Amino acid sequence: MIKITDKKNCTGCYACLNTCPQSCITMKDDFEGFWYPVVDHSKCTNCGLCENVCPVMHKTQENNEPRAYACINKNEIIRLKSSSGGIFTLVAEHVIDNNGVVFGASFDKGFTVVHSYVESKEDLEKFRGSKYVQSKIGDAYKQAEQFLRDGRQVLFSGTPCQIAGLKSFLQREYDNLLCIDIVCHGVPSPKVWERYISYHENRIGASVKRIAFRCKDKGWKRFSVSLLFNNDTEYLETFDKDLFMQAFLKNICLRPSCYACNFKTLYRQSDITLADFWGIENLLPEIDDDKGTSLVFINSARGESVFKRIKDKILYKEVDINKAVEYNLSAIKSVEKNPKRDKFFKELDQVPFDELVKKYCSDGILVKVKRNLKAAVRSVLKKLKLLNMVKNMAKMIRMK
Repeated sequence: MIKITDKKNCTGCYACLNTCPQSCITMKDDFEGFWYPVVDHSKCTNCGLCENVCPVMHKTQENNEPRAYACINKNEIIRLKSSSGGIFTLVAEHVIDNNGVVFGASFDKGFTVVHSYVESKEDLEKFRGSKYVQSKIGDAYKQAEQFLRDGRQVLFSGTPCQIAGLKSFLQREYDNLLCIDIVCHGVPSPKVWERYISYHENRIGASVKRIAFRCKDKGWKRFSVSLLFNNDTEYLETFDKDLFMQAFLKNICLRPSCYACNFKTLYRQSDITLADFWGIENLLPEIDDDKGTSLVFINSARGESVFKRIKDKILYKEVDINKAVEYNLSAIKSVEKNPKRDKFFKELDQVPFDELVKKYCSDGILVKVKRNLKAAVRSVLKKLKLLNMVKNMAKMIRMK
């Protein structure tokens, strides 16, 4: 039976729960708000299926040759509603046009992030845009399997570990399955997310009725978090000043497995990988309009086939995948654990949320922004062949 002795070895993918024939596994939250499998020993028959489908215990090594593209949806309305270039919508619409089903992460009525499916283009909107919270898979793997067995086209989107969980659960290849994963920074605690929502609702005196993580009102690179309340008050703040995004980018509230992720690689189990094309201003400045550009990895023949079918609806250009990843290292490298993480969670139930984040995160986000700015300036100078000259000038100034 499945037993978690070290929490960094569990991604919370739900594969074990979905595969258990006795339904004796439940996913329960720990004090940090992350869920882990718990086995009802009175029902368990020790069949071993839960261990067999664990994607961490049974890692899969892909030998594909991914190709990378900078992509922009020609539909400006969809693009502006999307996190980056609006490519997910085009792939999802293609699947639905072929009598398919699309699985993705959405907010439920209480703004918990959950996995669900849709069968119409009109309903795709709830999957559009980033959700910086780990989504509950629930029984989505079982639902996807049933659609696949019925011969329906299925698009399943999620984090790399969720795609690995699905593939491990299915235990076989399906020609009618298309998987999309994302370049994932890491998944924050749902409990931290709840505290953030409660903080704003108490501050405003009204309930939240709409959330958008990636508003582009101030540009794609300076995206904002937007909360609309039932009294029509709107909270709108750029990512570097928003409390939840500060905690997220400071790596202080991520799942333990995210600090040693088994699925950060260029060689993925998905057919297509989607990401923000950070650094586009350096690699392809001619297409950078600060409205969002997607970095797309095509990982399989199936992914290539779908990409060809949507090419007439996008602006695209192939890029060197290694150069593109230099600006988005989350594709291949786990984030470092914040040394103050344990103290942060210890005080989560004791200290007001705004005070807690200011105590542990405020300085860190400024340092990160300055570091990114420095890297961008360095890249431009190098491209203009001025880097060595600037270094020599700085050295001369220090000597004086």
